[in-house]
Amino acid sequence: QLQKDLEEVKELLTNATRKRVRDVLVAEKQKLELEIKNQPPPKPKDVADEEKSSLGGYTVKINNYGWDQSDKFVKIYISLNGVQKLPAESVQVNFTERSFDLLVKNLNGKNYTMTFNNLLKPISVEGSSRKIKTDMILVMCKKKREEKWDCLTQVEKESKEKEKAAYDTTDPSEGLMNILKKMYAEGDDEMKRTINKAWVESREKQYKGDIPMDI
Repeated sequence: QLQKDLEEVKELLTNATRKRVRDVLVAEKQKLELEIKNQPPPKPKDVADEEKSSLGGYTVKINNYGWDQSDKFVKIYISLNGVQKLPAESVQVNFTERSFDLLVKNLNGKNYTMTFNNLLKPISVEGSSRKIKTDMILVMCKKKREEKWDCLTQVEKESKEKEKAAYDTTDPSEGLMNILKKMYAEGDDEMKRTINKAWVESREKQYKGDIPMDI
């Protein structure tokens, strides 16, 4: 558009005879030339297509991972086939003191994300990093204090404590009953049939007097 304006001004300039009109057109010509010069060069088509494709595709949330720890680091292992072939800037991890999120851009036409909020204990943002290995990303969270983590997040810890409280009872038969209820709720049809059969047989033995009623 600017180039067309410039061509029109040049055409008017060749036909202009009055000095004042010529001065205005010359000033406008210089202004347009400067604007055109300062414009960013157009990107080659392949570069533009590459940038577009890097944001294209759909995003997959990563749910599978493994983790372990040393005195100084909590290490999270995420398997992704071919991730080592990506440019380093396509694998981004942002850390805060109690969280991190991972973004992998344009791996086989898909983007991958993983977010951990409410980490069990604070980490050092500056000391944390990520490493790209063959078919794997290793996220290194540097502990602020050298102490053992029982799990990765506060939510996991609370879940474990609730589960433990449900089975930690002074009445052994009540604890056993809770375990059976959990197994029944989470089990398949075969497991449910087995538990039902054991329950029926147990009740029958009680009524026959084979086992004491208070057990």
